[in-house]
Amino acid sequence: MSDDKTTPSPARVVTIHADGAARRRARSQAKGRQPQAQALDEVRRLLAGQPLDRDLLIEHLHRLNDAHGHLPDALLVALAHEMRLSLAEVYEVASFYHHFEIVKDGGAAPAALTVRVCNSLTCAMAGSDTLKAALVERLLARSDVRVVEVPCIGRCDSAPAAVVGQHCVDRADAARVLQALADGRVQAELPAAIGYRTYVESGGYRLLDALRDGTRRADDVIAALSQAGLRGLGGAGFAAGRKWSIVAQQPAPRLVAVNIDEGEPGTFKDRFFLERDPHRFIEGALVAAHCVGAAAIYLYLRDEYAAARALLERELATLRAERPGLTPIHLRRGAGAYICGEESALIESLEGKRGWPRLRPPYVAQVGLFGRPTLEHNMETLHWVRDIVEQGPASFAQPGRRGRQGVRAFSLSGRVKRPGVHLAPAGISVQELIDEYGGGMLPGHTLYGYFPGGASGGMLPASLADLPLDFDTLQPHGCFIGSAAVIVFSQHDSARALALNAMRFFEHESCGQCTPCREGTQRAVELMSRPHWDQPLLQELGAVMMDASICGLGQAAPNPLLCAMKYFPQEFDDEPRG
Repeated sequence: MSDDKTTPSPARVVTIHADGAARRRARSQAKGRQPQAQALDEVRRLLAGQPLDRDLLIEHLHRLNDAHGHLPDALLVALAHEMRLSLAEVYEVASFYHHFEIVKDGGAAPAALTVRVCNSLTCAMAGSDTLKAALVERLLARSDVRVVEVPCIGRCDSAPAAVVGQHCVDRADAARVLQALADGRVQAELPAAIGYRTYVESGGYRLLDALRDGTRRADDVIAALSQAGLRGLGGAGFAAGRKWSIVAQQPAPRLVAVNIDEGEPGTFKDRFFLERDPHRFIEGALVAAHCVGAAAIYLYLRDEYAAARALLERELATLRAERPGLTPIHLRRGAGAYICGEESALIESLEGKRGWPRLRPPYVAQVGLFGRPTLEHNMETLHWVRDIVEQGPASFAQPGRRGRQGVRAFSLSGRVKRPGVHLAPAGISVQELIDEYGGGMLPGHTLYGYFPGGASGGMLPASLADLPLDFDTLQPHGCFIGSAAVIVFSQHDSARALALNAMRFFEHESCGQCTPCREGTQRAVELMSRPHWDQPLLQELGAVMMDASICGLGQAAPNPLLCAMKYFPQEFDDEPRG
């Protein structure tokens, strides 16, 4: 045997010496896939001037995706190299979010233009299936356009809704969508909102100025919110004043995260307020940051709201130019994941990761964004801060109905004459909401049932149309109000079909982290798709999902199916029940 033997490998050379010791020589090339020079040049061009911080991974993926309409595999390798991340980290994030489409080297890229047709509850009732079929037939010969179904896009008041590129087509039919294509209308249209100067002329930012110059105290603002009874309006309903007090007592640095990721089918109130008066919630966020001593504010906006994003970018730029020295505000773009509406999943996404919910405790108020105490709020909650403080708590806590106080912004959609966002007294019933605000039922339709809180809030029959719509009143009936997304359906609709639509949504949106939700939603869709439901098995499956899922998605997903079996037994007359 010679004194040594060498065994070459592509990444290293290991020499086995006579004494048995192995010593590594320097690598002849780096380990793993290497970026192509052309791909590196393109990534550097697309990210020119941008920081390469880890939390900006999703933002940078958007830049690549926007440039190509998909994510070329070679660019992901180059992005990982530039950000000094493992390729696995980049891939796990890029493959998690629905709005990113990875195309392997040599693979066929998707069509240059995508027409998206919403298939969620309200749009399904309005005929989205027919719309999609008509578009597929009419566009079959075009290789540059594809038609896809997508979950709720937050335009339930204009169902059925479609999006051509980034251009929204409300109350869509095939002719209107095809006309948008013919006209080249593929960009988002900037909404006509109240701009910075108009907002300031009406008294905007005076509250913030008063806090900054010391003429108003943070404790007084927090007290006003508590007296008004303001609660989180994203669904959880936690007392806002109490949350501010808790975060303010945590060690610095503290942060604020604003949730504008309203992906709940039936919900569009945040978009309504944002596209009309963006500075009202921005001032609310700045006031909150001042009161809790936050070092920065992060806005998380759902990717479907392209017009709102363009509006926010413009108004934030104006605000920074007009009022330098304010708490930094960072706008972050979601990427199509309903789960990121859950507060801890949103935090993970803001950090540039998959939107996987965290186990709690610790809570976000203690250990949130970047490990710091974080005040997280739904956008609408912050929208009301200025009014409550300037007009007094009583203005918000005005008498409602059935012993309740305050007003609620209801996203009303479905079989009503006037769908939209309606400000109505807390405690109003769905029958009153339909009659007094929704213009009544559509001609030929009578109330059969309703979802009081979007897809996850369950469904109730017309016989319970007099229940008060408010926090803490619907739980005994297996439902909750959540974000006040009220979807009304009639005798022309099927409760079991709507429950299946909701469960398909939850299956599509499950993050996959925990088995009860990941497997439970899939199994539920399979069972609910059969001509006859195995009701005892579905009851058992629902109980497991509610008891064992990590977050609210899996815990609430069984609500529609359980309510369908409980409140609409006439649709199961020929089936055995548990």
